[in-house]
Amino acid sequence: MDGGPRVPEQRRPGFPAEGEESGALRFGVLGPVRAWRGEETLTTGSPQQRALLAALLLREGRTATAAELIDALWGEEPPSQALAAVRTYASRLRKVLDPGVLVSESGGYAVRGLTEGALDLARAQDLAAGAEKARSAGDLCHARDLLRRALDLWDGEVLAGVPGPYAHTQRVRLDEWRLQLLETRLDMDLEQGCHAEAVSELTALTAAHPLRERLRELLMLALYRSGRQAEALAVYADTRRLLADELGVDPRPGLQELQHRILQADPGLAEPPAPAEETATATVRPAQLPATVADFTGRAAFVRELSDVLSAASGETTGRVMAVSALAGIGGVGKTTLAVHVAHQARAAFPDGQLYVDLQGAGARPAEPETVLGSFLRALGTADSAIPDSLEERAALYRSVLDGRRVLVLLDNARDAAQVRPLLPGTDGCAALVTARVRMVDLAGAHLVDLDVMSPEEALALFTKIVGEERVASEREAALDVVGACGFLPLAIRIAASRLAARRTWTVSVLAAKLADERRRLDELQAGDQAVEATFELGYGQLEPAQARAFRLLGLADGPDISLAAAAAVLDLPAEDTEDVLESLVDTSLLESAAPGRYRFHDLVRLYARACAERDENLPSEREAALSRLLDFYLATAAGVYAIERPGDRLVEDLEPTRYPGLRFEDGSKALDWLYSEAAALLSSVRQASSSDRLRPAVDLLWAAKDLIESGANSHQYETTARAMCEATRAAGDTRAEGRARTTLTNVLLVYGRIQQAEEEARLAMELATSAKDATAVSWVANDRGLICLHQGRHADGRVFFEQAIQGHRAADNRLGEAVTLANLSRSYLALGDVSKAVHIARRSLAAHSQLGRPMRRASAHFALGLALAKANRHAEALGQFSDAQSIFGDHRQRLWVGNTHFRIAEVHLAAGQFAPAAQHAEQALALGCVGGDRMRGNVVTLLGRALAALGQAGRARACWQEALHLYEQSGAAEASEVRALISPTSAA
Repeated sequence: MDGGPRVPEQRRPGFPAEGEESGALRFGVLGPVRAWRGEETLTTGSPQQRALLAALLLREGRTATAAELIDALWGEEPPSQALAAVRTYASRLRKVLDPGVLVSESGGYAVRGLTEGALDLARAQDLAAGAEKARSAGDLCHARDLLRRALDLWDGEVLAGVPGPYAHTQRVRLDEWRLQLLETRLDMDLEQGCHAEAVSELTALTAAHPLRERLRELLMLALYRSGRQAEALAVYADTRRLLADELGVDPRPGLQELQHRILQADPGLAEPPAPAEETATATVRPAQLPATVADFTGRAAFVRELSDVLSAASGETTGRVMAVSALAGIGGVGKTTLAVHVAHQARAAFPDGQLYVDLQGAGARPAEPETVLGSFLRALGTADSAIPDSLEERAALYRSVLDGRRVLVLLDNARDAAQVRPLLPGTDGCAALVTARVRMVDLAGAHLVDLDVMSPEEALALFTKIVGEERVASEREAALDVVGACGFLPLAIRIAASRLAARRTWTVSVLAAKLADERRRLDELQAGDQAVEATFELGYGQLEPAQARAFRLLGLADGPDISLAAAAAVLDLPAEDTEDVLESLVDTSLLESAAPGRYRFHDLVRLYARACAERDENLPSEREAALSRLLDFYLATAAGVYAIERPGDRLVEDLEPTRYPGLRFEDGSKALDWLYSEAAALLSSVRQASSSDRLRPAVDLLWAAKDLIESGANSHQYETTARAMCEATRAAGDTRAEGRARTTLTNVLLVYGRIQQAEEEARLAMELATSAKDATAVSWVANDRGLICLHQGRHADGRVFFEQAIQGHRAADNRLGEAVTLANLSRSYLALGDVSKAVHIARRSLAAHSQLGRPMRRASAHFALGLALAKANRHAEALGQFSDAQSIFGDHRQRLWVGNTHFRIAEVHLAAGQFAPAAQHAEQALALGCVGGDRMRGNVVTLLGRALAALGQAGRARACWQEALHLYEQSGAAEASEVRALISPTSAA
């Protein structure tokens, strides 16, 4: 009875080995990984450090390379500093152990020089080997005693708490070996007449391992020999029912024969059974594949990919190999349908048969590999009497039976790689297709396929096949809405289409309307015994408590995805622990990894996660607390980005306080990277807070993230969010929050050039901020109202507003606010005709910005100074200022302001008679867009027309002016009359 690689002998505390030195090192792996020096317990460190120690102890003194240890600890996705971590763990262990025990060799490590009896596993192996010899010699009493001593060495879960794929594999192997030892010992108990004592132990064991037929057989025999014939027969009936329900198979003939002998009161049962002779194996060609679906649709690339792998196995294109393909994906994504379809296409390449089993990996009772092997062996023609009891022996016989054959094995719905490994063929020419919800990263040599949802085209094609071309053709848009609401998930589409096909009075629009309600969507997606929610429930039911909590809470966030740092805030966990639990959810296919460090839910899975949060999260306050931590995280981080970009701005001191910390950035570029990468999730968090008591921090977050407006990429989403917050704060009666929300909306409207709307919002924002005594908002709204006056030609009023803003900023010691408003005030003086004063104030703004140290807002001062110098006909100096402004705007990703600067450069070139560069810069302004919306675009195309006309391109110039006229007329701009004159000079005159 082989328990695995031989290692130096060891014992558990309390079981001394003969000749062991009192101060010798001892180790335990048949339970938690522990170490002792004599009776002193040694510290074995973190779980990863214990995993390293276990990997070395179980290698019989052989050297493990660094690559092998990294693979043992982390599998195929090690951290970037994995090698350094291994070296650190080894260094720490070396300090704890005796000198010379942990040695470095050939770039790896090994454990050497242990005394005999230094590991409990080796002690157990020696005792088991001695028991086997004693039994062969007929000394059952001694054999039983040795096995009892071996089994006593287990101390709870093997390698308890040790992470990593290697520990998982060893845990499964050693647990199986322990069960084999138990079965052997119990068999000897019955041989020695200890049947009454064995009944209670066997009862407990069969309850823990209900599909293990050997234990059931021993229990039946023990009960019968104890005079409990009816109970023995009841065990058989229960076994037959369980096997039928769980695996769809009958009990093996050995159990059937035992039941028959009990019914007949066979006197031979009173004696130990004689070993049965082996029966020859008959050649059988199984054909167990389920039927493929008639309406299989799409997946052409996956079909080709999997077919190519199977071709390699069958030798159609290359030399034959044993090929394994493992399909992973969310429940309902069509893994089984695809695998069955591909398997049927490949049947001719595997003439010796096809095996199939549903491993029920997502259920509460996954199929036991030894039970499946018994079924496969019978299907391959092996007599029941020739099928051994142990997993290892069955797996070996299975591989032997397949030797020389070309058989395809479809292992459907696997739980993990440990369940799959014993079921894989071991010879060339055979192949295996595996489907599972988890990625089989630890299944050596497997070709991994991650199956995603269908494309919109494939989804619509599947829906049409089921519903019918005629019904879909007349309501194509509604059909697209249906498959979109299904998240392009094949199971959901099939259910929705089947419901529609069964209801001739429904239109596609009726179904689309039913699915539009997110609160009812999962309820609508069920038909007969198929339900999307039930499919997700199977995966959710397999999660550990920490995984389930993370799944529920992360589903609450509205963003399209979530970063690792933001998820850590939701879960209130360190980033390392958060990454572990999120990656484990990715492995189960309940969460997707959108990019390194970013995660997202499938739309339907998110709805299910929220339903679980409503159902399973003990306290509603925990859900609210999770979203509050997320909002705090975004606000704290955005405030930090704002402070980096705007040194001297006191706004960050006037934002709502946060209880959860944010990220810290030393580098401005990285800070902006974070802001733009988090834009969608951040704004979603703000909108989500509109229906809660988190209005103030949400509005402040919107203000702190105002750089998103002028980037041009997020303006529309920002406006939608600002309008939602205006409505929410008004409904809540929060004057301060509403004033700030309307300030952010004013900023957006200014960028779009919707001046009349901006003026209305700014007036209301000023009233609210004044009423709430929000001095910070009052100062910034005054600046905005000055900008509005500039657009409206009310330059004297604009100067008053800018001076009001400057006074407010000075009172608050907001040096940045003062510097920004000075640049705007310069434009007012320029519009009033005081060019000298405009240049002077712009230079003051530039000097103030330079003192603050960050260049971002300095660009506005360069821009204002450029305008003033251009007006003074100092063209070369103006171009220099615009060039500086453009460079800064570009570095800080303010695309719209880069466009504005190109326009102003074009103006200077046009004024200097340089028409070609004027046209070039105007074209670039049009390509990038500008702050000011349609009116500013009208200005740009008007200038472009002037430059083109000067270059002799009258046709293009006229087209530009006609576009400008259309834009001006739409916005009601006064420039329309000027452009009409350009188009028709005579009529205008």
